[in-house]
Amino acid sequence: MYAVLILLTSVLVGTIGYGLLEGYSVVDALYMTMLVVSTVGFGEVSPLSPKGKVFSSIYMLINLGIFAYIVSVISQYMFEGEFKKIFSTFIFNKKPNKLTNHIIVVGFGRTGAKTCDELLKSKKKFILIENHKDVLTTLPEKPSFQVITDDASKEEVLLEAGIKDANSLIITLPNDAENMLICITAKGINPNINIIARASEESAEKKLYRAGATKVVKPFALGGIHMAHLITQPYVIEFLEILTGITGQDLRLEEFAFQQLKGEYKNKTIKELDIRSRTGATVLGIKDKLKGFIFDPNNETVIGDGDVLIVLGSVDSLKKFDMYCA
Repeated sequence: MYAVLILLTSVLVGTIGYGLLEGYSVVDALYMTMLVVSTVGFGEVSPLSPKGKVFSSIYMLINLGIFAYIVSVISQYMFEGEFKKIFSTFIFNKKPNKLTNHIIVVGFGRTGAKTCDELLKSKKKFILIENHKDVLTTLPEKPSFQVITDDASKEEVLLEAGIKDANSLIITLPNDAENMLICITAKGINPNINIIARASEESAEKKLYRAGATKVVKPFALGGIHMAHLITQPYVIEFLEILTGITGQDLRLEEFAFQQLKGEYKNKTIKELDIRSRTGATVLGIKDKLKGFIFDPNNETVIGDGDVLIVLGSVDSLKKFDMYCA
């Protein structure tokens, strides 16, 4: 913007200068100015007076500096990320495609970036809302998820992200007051949405629950507990890290809802499903809608409507488990 303004000012000064010093018409003065500015080297409109020659000499030197500045600005836009920022802003402000049963993530700070990374690994559909464009420069040039650059506390922004058809909302902002406002706004639009909210202060937890959060995560508390357990129960933590995929080992913990099972596998006992011998995976637990969690269920446990299977296995064994799913 400044480069264009400087260039236009230079053209205006040159046109006025040649008009006053040489008595050129506006067209001739502009033509002479463009010859100097563009450095193409055509001849003068008419022989210059001594004053005109002095003016031209000074004017040429000034425009050499202007030309160098414009080239540096263009280089910055092309090679130092400015062009990428403009392109990214255009991409991020495109109207998102219609999604259903998806997840909305608010914030792309350290917590939000990790959240998005885990959702991508799990192949979940989600939309990111981030109000600060400079934060989005850390995204890849063509992100595999949709991005809205706006304030998530605005009702129209949440509607644009498909809050009415969304399954869950994850709020990762460091500001508890903003997180509460987003909770209230989201619940007002979709009372049934599952909301996971971050709390930066201990006192914010109860307020976030009152604002409509389903679960509240306190990173500072979890971090402290994790560090303590690395001393008191190091092998338990190592095992949990393997299960959550942090260590990159070939072992995963997945959940499968009753609704995901094929008809012939519904309302069957664990013995009848024979998961261990057919896939190599192990049923660690069941989330029963009435009894809650059942750890290490026996072979006679029936998988009924509303139940969720917690399955442990390698990547290969979990792929084999897909034979049970519709």
